[in-house]
Amino acid sequence: MYSKLIRFLVPCFLFLVVCTAKPNFANKSLFNDGWRFLRIDSCVYDEDPIILNKEELKKWEEVSFPHTPRIEPLLVNNQWQGTCYYAKLFSLSKSSANKKLFIEFDAAMNVADVWVNGRHLIKHLGGYLPFIVDVTSVIKLDKDNMIIVRLDNRDNPITGPKPLSKLDFNTYGGVYRNVWLIKKDSLYITHPVYANKIGSGGILITTDVKSDKLALIKVKTHIQNDYEKTKIVEIKHLLFDKNKKIIKSFGDNFFIPGNQDYEVELFANLSSPRFWSPDTPNLYFICTKVYVDNFLVDKVETRFGIREVVIKPEGLLLNGKKTFLRGVNRHQEYPYVGYALSDNAQRRDAYKIKEAGFDYVRASHYPCSPAFLDACDEYGIFVLEPILGWQYFGDKLFEEHAKVSAREMIRNDRNHPCILAWELSINEIRMPKQFINDMKQIGREEFPHKQSYVAGWMKDEYDIYIEARQHRKKIYPEKPLIISEYGDWEYYAMNAGFEQDKWTDLLKDERSSRQARGSGETRLLQQATNIQEAHNDNLSTHAFADGYWVMFDYNRGLANDLELSGIMDIFRIPKFSYYFFKSQRSYQTCSQFSPAIVHIASYWQPFVSQYVRIFSNCDVVELFLDGVSLGVQKPDNNIISRNLCHPPFTFQVKCEKPGKLKAVGYINNKVVASHNVATAGLPEKIKLNIDFSNISPEKNCNDLLFVNATICDANGNQVYNYVGNIHFTLIGDAEIIYNNISKAEAGIAPLLIKVGKNKGKVKITANADNLKKDQISFSVK
Repeated sequence: MYSKLIRFLVPCFLFLVVCTAKPNFANKSLFNDGWRFLRIDSCVYDEDPIILNKEELKKWEEVSFPHTPRIEPLLVNNQWQGTCYYAKLFSLSKSSANKKLFIEFDAAMNVADVWVNGRHLIKHLGGYLPFIVDVTSVIKLDKDNMIIVRLDNRDNPITGPKPLSKLDFNTYGGVYRNVWLIKKDSLYITHPVYANKIGSGGILITTDVKSDKLALIKVKTHIQNDYEKTKIVEIKHLLFDKNKKIIKSFGDNFFIPGNQDYEVELFANLSSPRFWSPDTPNLYFICTKVYVDNFLVDKVETRFGIREVVIKPEGLLLNGKKTFLRGVNRHQEYPYVGYALSDNAQRRDAYKIKEAGFDYVRASHYPCSPAFLDACDEYGIFVLEPILGWQYFGDKLFEEHAKVSAREMIRNDRNHPCILAWELSINEIRMPKQFINDMKQIGREEFPHKQSYVAGWMKDEYDIYIEARQHRKKIYPEKPLIISEYGDWEYYAMNAGFEQDKWTDLLKDERSSRQARGSGETRLLQQATNIQEAHNDNLSTHAFADGYWVMFDYNRGLANDLELSGIMDIFRIPKFSYYFFKSQRSYQTCSQFSPAIVHIASYWQPFVSQYVRIFSNCDVVELFLDGVSLGVQKPDNNIISRNLCHPPFTFQVKCEKPGKLKAVGYINNKVVASHNVATAGLPEKIKLNIDFSNISPEKNCNDLLFVNATICDANGNQVYNYVGNIHFTLIGDAEIIYNNISKAEAGIAPLLIKVGKNKGKVKITANADNLKKDQISFSVK
């Protein structure tokens, strides 16, 4: 109501302002370095903080974030749980005077207490979402300040999930994501999690598609004015395309009363919008600037996408086109370091998911890291994001914590175009009706938009029914359906129940989808057959998405083995089934993620290889044995292939002696892809490669890289039966995690390394008795 008056008054008022002062906008910087760490292994929980002086602090281990409390063995069935401490000395100059000062933790497992200069400021429960600490009142300028963080990652009945001894996945510990120092003016854009108003906080961008040629962009900004007096504020939005070219700007002026918050919504029309989808993940940016008295006091950049998602019982309409999303479940665990992944490692996982042929991922069973969601935005991967929960429902405190977590997750992640829906149910356990209703209401309140959907595993209650294939009793065509998981449990156990720590009715190992990468050709083909059968069945339902269980092998915790149903192992090395999914994406010349593929799923071993299965998205495939054509075939047409986008090609030929196979794929009568496999000879040499997954290694961020030593014969063929030890040495600013000796599995010995703080070259050497060694190097930017 004041906007016309303000537009008249503000120019006159600003004319009187002395304009020589420097801009005073927000500052957000990483706060990951310079920490000290102490682990308490006795599980004693001290109620009082440790008071440290500088000399005592020097006795603690020096660390930086992301950090895990203990490097674990590859097989983790006794994960460390207990209390640990992080502390840091830091100073701020007098330039920070009159600033609002915050420290943001992206995630810390699981109960966090924070003291600054001896004052307890916060107790936060929950290990997967960010929390903010206002340190303004306790900071001393131009002097040393000490922050102490105490973490307790033991089983907790309020946060859940169920006790680690029964959980069937590990939750690990530590400050395992980034920490930030934030400086703000006394009038500022709030943090979405820190704001106390329902459906508010920070920046909320929603889009309405009016036609192919027009989209309406709405930007809601939540401002906090901590000054005593009313301020005349200009809010200006700059809209950029993906190349950071300004498309348009829009804004207005407002009176914001002192010591109050204020919400502003502004609109802009965008002509000829570029829509976001898995095939075309087009992104836009809005830079929101806040001016007081003609000075820039805050600035926030928000990335978003324009897409229209309509979900009905008959399916998903994405930008007006009916779409099926082929997907997978993912645990964020790495070997040895647990959850302490660098942002680049998170992004590399997303790249692998997209490269494997998926356009959708279910984040099982907890919220994602910011870096992973950013990568999904960029690569075009829809995400079903859940609150933490699996087979455990606690008391009223548990319920209230779950509701708070739901609000915070939505507020934190709602601007990501990759978010398909919010999974606001506690997975695989009955929930009270009122709890479900409250969760649905939270979804409506925190993201009030027609494209906001709430999903859950109880079919009558949520917008979207998410159903594990092993629990299916019948099809409910009246309800939008995502097949949340499939391909594992129904081939592992016959009871199809929820008690995964009760070993009843297990199928024989050779029937299971849980196959190690070194299980051999027959069992790896069985895993691929199970997946094909289940995915083919899913496509006969009205589901608009499905998610295979699981992308990467992971630790179970409750059992003395890894969960091996991944299409890649825990080191992200592919199994045969990886290529099945990769072949299900159709060839597109314009997309890096849609190549023509031909892959022979065989080691061509005499008296082991009984037939040749080829995964391909080609029209026809021709197979050659020792240079002689065995014929051209069309895709298989059998009961487990009829619904697939691209069924495999099966050639009925046995391996009776060593030889060489070559498969050639044709599309429109043109050769577009080929693949060779030869019977391996004796092991003679090592070949090293580094898994960059399209992202260069980065210094000073605890970046993680997988290095693989492949054992080859004289002709460079992988020797799949080699299981010996490979010894690694490293020169440069990097370190080997856990052990420099790695046992080969199916002819590959994997290694995990952490990049150091400096630029330069890192050289890795691999050797073993009677094998020719290899060296490889990479540069750190």
